[in-house]
Formats: sequence, structure tokens, C-alpha cells
Amino acid sequence: MERRVKPRSRCASRVAGRQLLTVLLEAAGVPNPQQALRQGRVRVNDRRVTSHRARADPLRDRITLDGRPLTIPHCRYLLFYKPYGVMSHFTDRLGRPTLADYVPVTGVYAAGRLDRDSEGLLLLTDDGWLIHRLTDPQFGHPRTYLVQVERIPSEEALERLRQGVEIEGRRTRPAEVERLAEDPNLPPRPVPIRYRKRVPTAWLRITLYEGRKRQVRRMTAAVGHPTLRLVRIAIGPLTLSGLEPGRWRELTEAEIQALRETV
Repeated sequence: MERRVKPRSRCASRVAGRQLLTVLLEAAGVPNPQQALRQGRVRVNDRRVTSHRARADPLRDRITLDGRPLTIPHCRYLLFYKPYGVMSHFTDRLGRPTLADYVPVTGVYAAGRLDRDSEGLLLLTDDGWLIHRLTDPQFGHPRTYLVQVERIPSEEALERLRQGVEIEGRRTRPAEVERLAEDPNLPPRPVPIRYRKRVPTAWLRITLYEGRKRQVRRMTAAVGHPTLRLVRIAIGPLTLSGLEPGRWRELTEAEIQALRETV
């Protein structure tokens, strides 16, 4: 299972829709949100709100405290193309390359990891709600990978991957698996994969709806086709489009809206 890091949000989620008003007040720097509500100092769209269970949408609702509009910082959302050999966090006690070597932004975390020897898309954010939604197995959001494997898988092997294979006593969830007719157009890896002249390779496109540790590699190994190269190309509606290895960018408004509609 992927390591789940849920930061305590000091920002308003731009994808969660209606959120607890106490969380939004805290993000705005209100010292004691529940007390402010009990005292009747908070209004949403000019209506006094006193319940600590009340919710509001920071993108659509007007929230005031003592008659003054609140300034609530919004969470940040970044896409990063993780290169081969880079850790999926910002520090490493062994001194290996980390996200900090590429992304000069503090306070964000990866919403789901990639192994050091895997490449591709990471979503970095300080939105704890979104990290929970994307990494908790109960929500089953899709992640799509391009996977180079040893030898040419038979249709039987592909069907086993689709139906689920047993890993450490638990069967994986059904997955979408197809063998590509042509090699994908990917940047070269700095450390080439191992080639054996008499062993052909094949590329698969695999979409998972769960995130167990090294799951893709374990799945292909279970059907007799070890993974040679693995690149994540999509997380839900987000893709690698426009990114090169080691580069990052903020999500566009259209991408944020797509996340809002799917999570």
C-alpha cells in the first residue's frame, strides 16, 4: 500500500467543494473557530452560522467574521515528472536525490509515491483532504502506467493481470491491461534497462484502482514477466502532457476543475 501522508491543512481545498467551516476558519487564521461560531460572529452568504458541523465552499460562498470578509489561502497543486533514481519525498537520510532537488516549494507532499526506480507523474499538494482521497484504497481512483516487461505476455497472462493476482495472500483488484502494438515515445532513461539479445520485451498499459507497495512490479512478476521499466503517465484526469523528466508546473484551472468533478 502507498505511504499516505496527510498534512494538517492550513489552506482551503480547491477540489473538496463544501468543507467544514471550522477547517476554513482555521486556515484563515481564526484562533478559536468553534468559539467564534458559538458567539455568532461568523456569517456565510450573510446568514449567521453557529454550528461547528456547518460547511461552506470557499470558492463559491462569502464567509465573514465580525462583518469582514475572510481571506482564506488556497491549497497548491503541482504536477512533477519524477526522473529515475529520485525519491518521492523531500528528505533522505542516505543522501539520495529527492524532490527537494527539483521542486523549490515547501509544505507540499506527494499524493501517492513512486519507487526510486520508477518514473513519471507525481501530484504534489498541501491539500490533506485530496491526499486522503487519492491514497485511501476505499476510493479506488485510477492510476495508469506504461510498463516494459521481459518476454511477450500471452493473452492468458494478460487476463490474469486483468482479473487480479495474489500478492502476499491478497488478490489485487481488477485492472485494465493491454499490450501496446508499438513502443511508446518516452524520454531515454539515464540508466538503461538491462537488455538480453535473446529475450524480447513488450510494453503494457496498466490502469490500477488501488496502490499497494510495488504493485505493478509484483503483478507482472507473478505472471512470469518481470518489469524492466515503469512510467506512471496518469493519475485520474491528470497526465504527463507537457512535462519532461525533472520538470514541474502548477495545475491549470481546467485540471483543478477535472479533479473537483472526479474525486
